[in-house]
Amino acid sequence: FQLSPSQINDILRAGELSHKILDLNGKNANSVLRFESNQLASNAPIEDRRSAATCLQTKGMMFGVFDGHAGSACAQAVSERLLHYIAVSLMSRQTLEEIELAVECMKPVLPILQWHKHPNDVEYREVTSQYFENLRVYWQHLLDLDTEPGLSLEEAMICAFKRLDSDISLEVQAPQENELMRNIALQVAFSGATACVAHIDGVHLHVANTGDCRAILGVHEEDGSWSTLPLTRDHNAFDEFEIRRLKREHPRSEEKTLFVNDRLLGILMPSRAFGDVQLKWSKELQHSVLENSCDVEALNIYQYVPPNYHTPPYLTAEPEVTYHKLRSKDKFLVIASDGLWEMLSNEKVVKLVAGHLTELNVQKPQLAFEKPVNLGYMHSLLLQRKNRGIASLDQNIATHLIRHAIGSNEYGEVDQEKLAAMLTLPEDLARMYRDDITVTVVYFNSEIIENYYRNNE
Repeated sequence: FQLSPSQINDILRAGELSHKILDLNGKNANSVLRFESNQLASNAPIEDRRSAATCLQTKGMMFGVFDGHAGSACAQAVSERLLHYIAVSLMSRQTLEEIELAVECMKPVLPILQWHKHPNDVEYREVTSQYFENLRVYWQHLLDLDTEPGLSLEEAMICAFKRLDSDISLEVQAPQENELMRNIALQVAFSGATACVAHIDGVHLHVANTGDCRAILGVHEEDGSWSTLPLTRDHNAFDEFEIRRLKREHPRSEEKTLFVNDRLLGILMPSRAFGDVQLKWSKELQHSVLENSCDVEALNIYQYVPPNYHTPPYLTAEPEVTYHKLRSKDKFLVIASDGLWEMLSNEKVVKLVAGHLTELNVQKPQLAFEKPVNLGYMHSLLLQRKNRGIASLDQNIATHLIRHAIGSNEYGEVDQEKLAAMLTLPEDLARMYRDDITVTVVYFNSEIIENYYRNNE
């Protein structure tokens, strides 16, 4: 069974999402020019998720990539909720008070985020009201703190990550009448997800990372070359800092068993994640929650206690936050799940994006219309354009990266046969050759960034 080039394109382009930031007469001086995103499943259904949103009550845009494991439930919940928690953490006391007052008086609440979604993005509609109630409890907690001027961006991101993970843990412990909601809470808490979220406000870029998704910057140096600036560390058994951190947090008697076969307790690749309560709770708490859940299937699936489970928690959702002040030579940000990085190095990714940018610029047809324009003339222009190869070029850079990740041969060129073979692997085999891949590329507006430095010198 051989896929044709157009069938390959249909599969690769199904998850494409792109959004251009509108410039309203120069009023909207946004340092983000546009973003392009895509994902390709290996698991059925896909366990990765992505989010992109503009903050409506504070300044800034947020982009997140979430890599689920043991199912998609946790990644789904985190992709729907985490950006709200960060946005609320950044609000002024006055805005939080206005929102709280609106809820108390049952009036419309100020919108917090403007989402940029793909039509296929799913939502847990059944639990939206519960999620909102718990978000409200969080902003009430922030109001009780009585801290003015509020949290710094780094504190807000750390606080939001930890609070959401704590809520996921508490929701499954709370008694639930509704069986569907109880099952969702169980699945969310007992599956897991890593997360990488970028917040961009003017020249201020913050990236919060928990686990092994990754964010890098593509930098166009003055000599015309491209360089790579990594903004995250992979939290896993190959990272010295993580090994030392875990050894500090547990008794010396466990040093040999913390990582077995390069996995946390021999089970999990990432050493930080949301959910995964079976690596956070005591054995007693796990048993009592599962026995009260009355779901026989859940009892069978989740009752596995890893060997050498002595001093939980072994896992945290606390992120590492990196701050970077954008310069006009910083051209784009790539955030992706580890499915991409397993296939392509940081440098290769930057090279592909940079090459793509150059090609698109070269291939933009100079449409100098001869008047009057007729259909025949337009047709010949389009044919010229097609012959220059623009038709074969992925317009969406995330698709271009995914195409290279799964289809590149040893020379770094896309091999159509390999690409077709990788896309037609049966479900049970696909996972052995490639992971779910999710990619978001954010392009920066160099002019706006330059203006910032001009006006603030």
